[in-house]
Amino acid sequence: MSAEMTSANAFDFDGVSVPFRPGQTVGGALAASGVVSWRATRGSGEPRGLFCGIGVCYDCLLNVDGQRSQRACVTPARPGQEVRSDDPGAPLPLPALDGAES
Repeated sequence: MSAEMTSANAFDFDGVSVPFRPGQTVGGALAASGVVSWRATRGSGEPRGLFCGIGVCYDCLLNVDGQRSQRACVTPARPGQEVRSDDPGAPLPLPALDGAES
């Protein structure tokens, strides 16, 4: 591991530590580590990962630190991030109610 790529420069992807270089995106780090798909399409279940690489197509969506549908190609990699595969068919969580009952 080079001085540029240390264990301090890593995030967690589905339980696996993924190293990255300073300035690299989550998608770039995943691709450099051999991960080329991290979600499937709703209809046909086709694998998806990086496609355009510039934030236009939305093929590379994943969860970053609990936020759904983040584009991996434009999300900067940061130490300690929790990155997860995305399931676009999963229902969005309901917003928490402020203790109000109906």
